[in-house]
Amino acid sequence: MPIHSPKTVDVEAGMAVLKQSVTKLTNILEGLPEMPFNTMEYMLLCTYVVSTDSFSLSLLSFLRLMMDLLLSTIYDFCTMKTPNDLSEQLYAEYKKSLMDYLHSTVLPSLRSKNDEYMLKELVRRWLNYKVMVRWLSRFFHYLDRYFVKKKALLPLKEAGITCFRDLVYEEMKGKIKDAVISLIYQEREGSQIDRPLLNNVVEIFIQIGLGSKQYYEVDLEAPLLQDTAAYYSRKASKWILEDSCPEYMLKAEERLKQEKDRVDHYLDHTTKQKLIENVEHQLLSVNEIQLLEKENSGLIALLRDGKVDDLERLYRLFSRIPEGLTHVSQLFTQHVKAEGTALVSQAENAASSKRAEKRDATDSPQLVLIRRIIELHDKYMGYVQENFQNHTLLNKALKEAFEVFCNKSVAGSSSAEMLASFCDNVLRKAGSEKLSDEEIDTTLEKAMKLLSYINDKDLFAEFSRKKLARRLLFDRYANEDHERLILTYLKQQCGGQFSSKMEGMVTDLTLAKENQSCFEDYLYANPHAHPGTELSVSVLTTGFWPSYKSSDLTLPDEMIKCIEAYKKFYESSTKNRKLSWIYSLGTCNINAKFDAKSIELTVATYQAAVLLLFNSADRLSYAEIKAQLNLTDEDMVRVLHSLSCARYKILKKAPMTDTVSPNDIFEFNSKFTDKMRRIKVPLPPVDENKKVIEDVNKDRRYAIDAYIVRIMKSRKALGHQQLVLECIQQLSRIFKPDVKLIKQRIEDLITREFLERDGEDPNVYKYIA
Repeated sequence: MPIHSPKTVDVEAGMAVLKQSVTKLTNILEGLPEMPFNTMEYMLLCTYVVSTDSFSLSLLSFLRLMMDLLLSTIYDFCTMKTPNDLSEQLYAEYKKSLMDYLHSTVLPSLRSKNDEYMLKELVRRWLNYKVMVRWLSRFFHYLDRYFVKKKALLPLKEAGITCFRDLVYEEMKGKIKDAVISLIYQEREGSQIDRPLLNNVVEIFIQIGLGSKQYYEVDLEAPLLQDTAAYYSRKASKWILEDSCPEYMLKAEERLKQEKDRVDHYLDHTTKQKLIENVEHQLLSVNEIQLLEKENSGLIALLRDGKVDDLERLYRLFSRIPEGLTHVSQLFTQHVKAEGTALVSQAENAASSKRAEKRDATDSPQLVLIRRIIELHDKYMGYVQENFQNHTLLNKALKEAFEVFCNKSVAGSSSAEMLASFCDNVLRKAGSEKLSDEEIDTTLEKAMKLLSYINDKDLFAEFSRKKLARRLLFDRYANEDHERLILTYLKQQCGGQFSSKMEGMVTDLTLAKENQSCFEDYLYANPHAHPGTELSVSVLTTGFWPSYKSSDLTLPDEMIKCIEAYKKFYESSTKNRKLSWIYSLGTCNINAKFDAKSIELTVATYQAAVLLLFNSADRLSYAEIKAQLNLTDEDMVRVLHSLSCARYKILKKAPMTDTVSPNDIFEFNSKFTDKMRRIKVPLPPVDENKKVIEDVNKDRRYAIDAYIVRIMKSRKALGHQQLVLECIQQLSRIFKPDVKLIKQRIEDLITREFLERDGEDPNVYKYIA
C-alpha cells in the first residue's frame, strides 16, 4: 500500500498570488491595461492541490513558470488541518481586499462629484463592485461551503454588500438622497430627467438591504414623502386661490397620474400607495371643504349646471381619500333638498294664487309638482348611478333629501294624496298625460319610486283604492294592463296586504262584464222580464271595495222596475247572496225634451231621480222633493245645486240665487238649450279625504296592536323603549307611527289583558299567554 506524503503549502507565497489576482481583477474593472485571466489560469488558481504523489515533472515545471499566480490555492488554505487552517485569515483577507478597493478607488471618485454626475458615478461604481464581489466570491467559494456555515458568518456575497454599505453608503447616503429628490423635483416642474439612472439608484438602496427594504424606506422613501408633501402643499395653496373647482381637479388628477407613473418607472412598487395617499392628502383632503364649496364652481354649481364630466372626476378623486365622500354626500343632500323644497314652495304659492279660480284638476299645482319632482329624481338619480357609480353613500344622501320634501303638504293635500292623484291622472282615459303605452309604464315606474320616500304608504294605498274604484266603475281606465302594472309596483313597495284588495277590484270588474253578458242573455230569453229600460249592473265584492255611504233613496217607478228585473235574474243564478245597491255610484242617461230640441243628459242616479219627479209635476218645493226621495239635506243641496245653479241649468229656481235653501221652489226649465245633443251634468263629488284619513288612522291602530302582540308573543318580556323601537322599525315600511299612539295602544292592550306590566319593573311588559 503506497504511503502519501503530507501536503505542503507556502502561505506567504499563496497570499501574494491571491493579492496579485485581486489586483489583476481590479485593473480589469477600472479599465487599466492588464491581460485578463485565461481559462487555464482560473482553473489552476481555484483547484490546484499540492500532492507530491500526484504530480508529474512536466506539471511541476509549468507551476514554476506560473509561480506568481499558482504558488498556492484557496483550496490548500481551507483544507489545512487545525491549527494550520487558514480559513479565518482567508475570510478576513477577502473582506480586506474589498475594503481596500472601496477606500482607494470608489470613495474618492464619488466624493469628487455632485448631483446627477455623482449618481451616474455611483451606479457605475456599484456595477463594477458587484462584478468584483461576484468573481472574488467564486475565488473564495470553498469558504462558503464549509467555513461560513460552520462559523455562522455572512456568506461572501452578503459580506461584500455589507462592506459597501458600511463604507460607501453610510458616508454618501445624504448626498445620494438629496440628488435623487432634486431630480424628482425637476421632473415635477416639467424637466426631462434620466429615469433609468434613478431606477438604478433606487435598486442600490434596495439591494444593500440584503432582502430588507429598511434602508430604502428610511433613507430615501421617508424624505421623499416629506418633500412631496411640502411640494404639493405649496401647489395646492396656489391652485385653490387661482383656479376654479374643475380646473383644480384636472390638475390634481393629472398630478396623481404622474406620480403613479413615476413609481412605475423608477421607484419601488411598495412606495406607490404611500406616495399616492400623500399627494391625495395634500391636494384633496387638506382643501376638501374649500374646494367643494367654491363659489360658482364647487359641487353645488356642478350639480346645478349639469357638468357630468366634472362630477364624474370629482367622484373619482374624492372616493379615493378617507371620508372623502362624506362632505360630498352632505352637500349633495343639501342641494337636492333645497331644489325640492323650492318646488314645493312654488306649488304652494301657485295653489294659493289659484285657489279662487276654477281650474280643471289637470292644471292643479299638485300634479305639476309631482311631475317636476319625478324630473328632479330622474336628474339626480342619473348623477348617482352614472357619475357617482351608484355609491351607497350617495344613494343614501339622495334618499334623505327626497324624504324631506316628498312628505310635505301643498294646499292641504298630503304627498300621498298628490301622488295618488298623479297616478290616477296617468291611468285615466281623459287624463292630461297624453302618453303612449310604453311612456305610461315608465311614468308609473318613476312615480312608484317616489312612493319609497313617502312615509304614509298606507294613506297612498287607500287614496289609490278610492281612485281605482272610480276609474273602474265609471269606465275611465285606459288599459287594464296598466292597472295591474301599478298594482305590481305597489305590492313591491308596500306588500301584498295593500295590493290584494285592489287586485280583487280589477278581477271583480272582469267578472262583472261576464255577469252583465249573462243578464243580457237572460233578458233576451225572457222578454217579459225586460224592464223597458237598458240596464247595466256591476256586482262587487264588499271586502275588496271602499266603503260607501248607503242611503234609503226612494226610487222612481222606472228605476224600481230595473232593480226588480235584475234581482230575479241574480236570484236565479246564485244562492245565499244579498245585493246592497249603492245608488251614489250609479249613472243614468235621460232623454230630456226641451222647447228647442231634445238633449240626452248623462246624470248621476240622484240627479236622475230628481229630474224624473218633474214628469208628473211642473213645480216642486225643496221640501216636496226631499219627502218624495227621502234624501238628506246634504245630498239635496248638492244635487239641486248641480241642476239649477251650475253650468247647465236644467231646473229653474226661485228665488234665483247661487245657493240652495229649504225654501226654494224648482221647476223644469223648458227653455234650456245647448249646442250639443248630449251633455254630461256633473255632480260635485263628496270630499272623502277626511273619511279616508279616518279609515287609515283606524287601520293603523289595528296594525300597531297586531305588531305589538306579535313582538311580545315571540319575546315574552320586553322593556318599554325596546318595544317601541321594534314596533317603529317593523311598521316604518308601511307608515311612520307616532310614539304617543304606540304608547296608547300598549295601554289599551294591557286593559284588554293581552299584556301586563312586570311586578318589579313597571317599564317591562310581559305577554299574557
